[in-house]
Amino acid sequence: MYVAVKGGERAIECAHAWLAEERRGDTRIAELSIAQIREQMKLAVDRVMAEGSLYDPDLAALAIKQSRGDLIEAIFLIRAYRTTIPRFGASAPVETGKMACDRRISATFKDLPGGQVLGPTFDYSHRLLDFKLAADGEVPEAPTREAALDDVPHVTGFLNREGLIEQAQRDDTPPPDLTREPLELPAERALRLQALTRADEGFTLGLAYSTQRGYARNHAFVGELRIGVVAVELEIPELGFAVDIGEVTLTECETVNQFTGSKTEPPQFTRGYGLVFGQSERKAISMALVDRALRWEELGEDNVGAPAQDTEFVLYHADNIQATGFLEHIKLPHYVDFQSELELVRKLRREAGADRVPEAAE
Repeated sequence: MYVAVKGGERAIECAHAWLAEERRGDTRIAELSIAQIREQMKLAVDRVMAEGSLYDPDLAALAIKQSRGDLIEAIFLIRAYRTTIPRFGASAPVETGKMACDRRISATFKDLPGGQVLGPTFDYSHRLLDFKLAADGEVPEAPTREAALDDVPHVTGFLNREGLIEQAQRDDTPPPDLTREPLELPAERALRLQALTRADEGFTLGLAYSTQRGYARNHAFVGELRIGVVAVELEIPELGFAVDIGEVTLTECETVNQFTGSKTEPPQFTRGYGLVFGQSERKAISMALVDRALRWEELGEDNVGAPAQDTEFVLYHADNIQATGFLEHIKLPHYVDFQSELELVRKLRREAGADRVPEAAE
């Protein structure tokens, strides 16, 4: 039977107070500042900005602090805040070919114009705990290097000169805005890429890994991975031209994938694409692999039934905020629902003659 619960509001207030106390931790230890989180937990800040669809390092750092380091909760906070911000316009497409690259590597060509730039990466570290950090040791000073300011051509352009890779299709039609309109299927590639860039990193990584293990017949090379700063421009109608309004850090990945050809296309390489706020190369590579897997139909390939090829499965389950909301709602009160289920099971047991209560074990 349903029993009304009293005192819930008071209990919630106490839970919030306890949460604030737990968030602060031991008061004898200095409190983390927003600046410290922003500067020393940059990869976490970048993930929150990317999946929260809002580029603001200070707000992302605040959300991480408020959520006690729970990045999905921090992403939820950022998305909620984003809905309160007025929208003044849309910026022009960024030119990643003009990126001031801090990191630029290719797994397909050794010698590149501008060179390969390793940048700040864990790729060559030994994965050993550095106890100097625990001892607050001095950080060695890295050699200084100015990011390249000249145009940095994309590696796929080299293949494009010989017609060895599909032509990149440019469509100036404004794509649907996933942050303002609900996702609908069938989804064109521009909408799929929006969903993937703010998708949960772990989910996207798992799907990308599956494509490399044979669940999509999608062998890929990283044509190019670049991280750097690009200018953001806004068209000003009164001026008749675009002006710089700021700059953002992006991670871009282009994969080069095998393609045996179809009835209308000769054998050539095809593309997968990923673009993410901040330094998020694992996410950008994963996004590019899943993007390519989802393109099977437009390329005339067979659908082998792989999860990464199922657009509905991928897009409807990639968003961590939707997934978290649906998952966590089951811990909220469901007393009435459970009582009805309980009575049904009791009835079925009576009809089956199995309603005898077992004797208590000694």
